[in-house]
Amino acid sequence: MNRKSPPLPPLTLLKKSTTHYPGRPEEARLEAFPNPKPTRPYTILFDCPEFTCLCPITGQPDFGHLTIEYVPGPLCLESKSLKLYLFSFRNHGAFHEAIVNRILDDLVQTIRPRWLKITGAFNRRGGIAITVTAEHRPRKKEI
Repeated sequence: MNRKSPPLPPLTLLKKSTTHYPGRPEEARLEAFPNPKPTRPYTILFDCPEFTCLCPITGQPDFGHLTIEYVPGPLCLESKSLKLYLFSFRNHGAFHEAIVNRILDDLVQTIRPRWLKITGAFNRRGGIAITVTAEHRPRKKEI
């Protein structure tokens, strides 16, 4: 089979030889490309074991392990843009619950998935580890 692929959208971050690391989430840009099999439900999993952010009260660093799992809709998430986006939280102060939900909202807005789940397993601080899971399931009209 010799099928011609549709043209790709401009993936500006992937092409750059020098990388600009955004200092905060508002400066980061998530990029996507067309789903190569939009009629087939399949799962994509990103494993991000080195996520860092700041405690909004003390300013101390928090470390966590994020997993992002989704069934793509019309678009798939480009991994370098995700890496830079997640890096932008390094100096961002927010509670874990807010961070996980913000990432979910930003990803849903960018790729419009059929389903998406994010789990943030944050390292112990004061003897307590925190795991936050947020999920998106669109209504039938949104698919």
